Amino acid sequence: MNTNSSLRPRLSITVSTENNRDRLVKEECTDPSPLLEGPITIEFSTPVSLLSVRKENPHLKKGGRYKPDDCIALQKVAVIIPFRNRERHLKFWLHYLHPLLQRQQQDYAVYVIMQDGDETFNKAKLMNIGFTEALKEYDYNCFVFSDVDIVPMDDRNLYRCFSQPRHLAVSLDKFGFELPYSWIFGGVTSLSKEQMLKINGFSNTYWGWGGEDDDISHRVTNKGMKISRPDKLIGKCRMITHTRDENNDVNPRRYDKMSRTPTTMDEDGLNSLEYEIVAVEKHALFTKITADVGDPPNKKN
Repeated sequence: MNTNSSLRPRLSITVSTENNRDRLVKEECTDPSPLLEGPITIEFSTPVSLLSVRKENPHLKKGGRYKPDDCIALQKVAVIIPFRNRERHLKFWLHYLHPLLQRQQQDYAVYVIMQDGDETFNKAKLMNIGFTEALKEYDYNCFVFSDVDIVPMDDRNLYRCFSQPRHLAVSLDKFGFELPYSWIFGGVTSLSKEQMLKINGFSNTYWGWGGEDDDISHRVTNKGMKISRPDKLIGKCRMITHTRDENNDVNPRRYDKMSRTPTTMDEDGLNSLEYEIVAVEKHALFTKITADVGDPPNKKN
């Protein structure tokens, strides 16, 4: 398996027990995890509650943090969810993804990045904020960016980083379990810290629906990297059907903006990110960060 972690020699650390008499050696987690089950049945007809998800995941720490007790995880993963007004979808996501990530033996935390107010949605800027704020809490080296309405159907679809940027939502039921076009890089993606810095993160200037995923695809290829993907069967995902959110209309300028990505990406991204944190809430199942992302350009004119 071609992962960043597989290129390193196996590590081990010595851990003292409480009585300080016995000493145990903890090694890196096995790759792949022996806990994986393969295909998962996903359904969205039976409601779930946050309380039930908490009971199903007793080993989670405050803020939606987890790491395996008996081995050293191969990577430190921050899962970033751009969010607004999707509480029902979030419950399903947490219900399915927490057990999956634990079976994958990930050292991870879930960050729900909520846009404050009711202005036009800016998904990409929220993902930049999630990247920036997560690094203030822990030395993450991998970032998974996930839409809240997409759930994988196979736990062998590893939510971690690879030697190339990874597209994880490969076979989406919405598209008949086929790629709609070859350069798609949206829904669920993973990038290492180094890969994110190399492409200067996401654009901050896509307001409304569409364009930001193709923009980052262009950023990846412009910097000499390639999009990697799991097998289409392992990469199958389900999407929760819904209508488009209010204040998330189609961005009419998305194609024009994408055509200029190679000339704008070095100035538009992590190095130009401006925002204000409104609140940080440490829940049992996730860390919720509410951010003021500013006003879209038409509001400033």
